[in-house]
Amino acid sequence: MKKHNFYAGPSILSEYTINNAADAVLNFAGTELSILEVSHRSKEFVAVMDEARALVKELLNIPAGYEVLFLGGGASMQFCMAPYNFLKTKAAYLDTGVWASKAIVEAKLFGEVVVVGSSKDKNYNYIPKDYTLPSDIDYFHITTNNTIYGTGYQKDLDVDARLIADMSSDIFSRPIDVSKYDLIYAGAQKNLAPAGVTLVIVRTEALGKVDRAIPTILNYATHSKKESMFNTPPVFPIYAALQTLRYYKSLGGVEALEKINRDKAAILYQEIERNKLFHGTAATEDRSIMNVCFVMNEEYSALEAEFITYATARGIIGIKGYRTVGGFRASIYNAMPKSSVEALIEAMQAFENEH
Repeated sequence: MKKHNFYAGPSILSEYTINNAADAVLNFAGTELSILEVSHRSKEFVAVMDEARALVKELLNIPAGYEVLFLGGGASMQFCMAPYNFLKTKAAYLDTGVWASKAIVEAKLFGEVVVVGSSKDKNYNYIPKDYTLPSDIDYFHITTNNTIYGTGYQKDLDVDARLIADMSSDIFSRPIDVSKYDLIYAGAQKNLAPAGVTLVIVRTEALGKVDRAIPTILNYATHSKKESMFNTPPVFPIYAALQTLRYYKSLGGVEALEKINRDKAAILYQEIERNKLFHGTAATEDRSIMNVCFVMNEEYSALEAEFITYATARGIIGIKGYRTVGGFRASIYNAMPKSSVEALIEAMQAFENEH
């Protein structure tokens, strides 16, 4: 039976990425060595790193003056590194969910943090818009897609401040104007590669502005100067990331991916709105195209566990909602084929017919 993988992360990867990465585990670039054991200083892997960085720049149309880095530690490490490198006295954060809240906690270790808006009052089912940024902040931090609550930005913000964004769960899902940001970071395990590497895009001019001493390995300038080779990088996830980037280019780039993603999300949201058993949890104007969150209507709430079992029997896995939201979450990242979304819709319709 075909499996339809809706896990929120680590999550689905394209067959292209999986097959090519599997081949390299056995024989990387004709070396007769595994990618799992090859030196990161070998010419074959240096070529991988160079191509991966170049493809990120090409796919996201990154202007001059930015460095593309592949680092360890996940996005959670960036919660620390961002304020370490950018927060001099005061920063503004927007609280849109669990991960934004965790970033706020870390930033408070380095200076004053102003939470200019929060959607916690409604269990993070919307993105705050009615807020004012202080004029004296060093930067404004946002989380562009909120996996747990199913909300996300549909376009870049225009703000009069340095902008830092956690794009872990929607990077490459839509075109972005990188010039609006001083720092973008994204854990790889949703739209790029297996867990273990984090993509960082940083404006080089913005570095070196804080007075504090920064530990060498936590300084973006260190990794920029060494082209992500200051210490041993996560070799295998970077190789897998390269395969994903090649795949994205073959599809037509980020513009093509956005069209595919919006189409997948539209048919699923349409079914949620039509189906008598379900309703969505995110505000309509803020609905994510990556993580679709929905619950049973109150009169059918007792059927929740039964629907999970029903869907699992049809090969649909990973749709159980996060514990603070409940219900269901369908993560439909870039690698998710439309046919899997259609399989979920068919299961929802069949379950409705039986009840």
